[in-house]
Amino acid sequence: MASLKDMRVRIASTKATQKITKAMQMVAASKLRRAQTAAEAARPYADKMSAVISNIASAAAGSPGAPTLLAGTGRDQVHLLLVCTGERGLSGAFNSSIVRLARERALALIAQGKEVKFFCVGRKGYEQLRRQFDKQIVEHLDLRSVRQLGFVNAEDIAKKVLARFDAGEFDVCTLFFSRFKSVIAQIPTAQQVIPLVVEEGAAASTTSYEYEPEEDEILTRLLPRNLAVQIFRALLENNASFYGAQMSAMDNATRNAGEMIRKQTLVYNRTRQAQITKELIEIISGAEAV
Repeated sequence: MASLKDMRVRIASTKATQKITKAMQMVAASKLRRAQTAAEAARPYADKMSAVISNIASAAAGSPGAPTLLAGTGRDQVHLLLVCTGERGLSGAFNSSIVRLARERALALIAQGKEVKFFCVGRKGYEQLRRQFDKQIVEHLDLRSVRQLGFVNAEDIAKKVLARFDAGEFDVCTLFFSRFKSVIAQIPTAQQVIPLVVEEGAAASTTSYEYEPEEDEILTRLLPRNLAVQIFRALLENNASFYGAQMSAMDNATRNAGEMIRKQTLVYNRTRQAQITKELIEIISGAEAV
């Protein structure tokens, strides 16, 4: 059985840990407000961009001059999985849930005889995926030095992806991230971004438009920007999801630490009481012997 001194050290250590997790919870809550506002503000623009491009794409469907970002390469053999995760842990299942979704997709594609490549954005996803898919990871981008996410970060990622697509390194690109729903709910999401998936509602529209310049030329300019917009949205959603998951995880850790302190204090008091009782019995027995 541990000594009273060891028990006191253990209780003090648990209390120190509780203070740390409580502080981290408060910091995450503070940063969550800004991250959630940014993610929610980006959604309407990203959704409208997708709707507009889908509408134009439906008019240009079947055109021999359609951009490859829309029409595809004509093949479905090589898949690039663009996996966006966080740079830090202590956030529950936030990172692992995104990686799990990407891993399941990769294994399903490999089972179908497809070739899979990974583009990892974020340290945690890279560390988890390289254990199983080290040779398939073609690029890793670390954003730890970025203090405030901006559209320029998404543009940089989009340029790297487009450069590989133009070089013929892959046929299909799927973006993986976590969509923020609430503090306790973050939804791992897979979104195909190359070639663009045209929304059924836009394709079924009966409204006719005349475009100037032609649809193909408009799409050539808009599609690369849309890729950057969708990546930027994913980064913002991930940022909000990370702080939401971390806030929830640190709240649980603080509660668990409190429960451990309660139990450790109870054991300490019982042990101390038993030791005092034992000493009293020894004193009384010694007095009677005299």
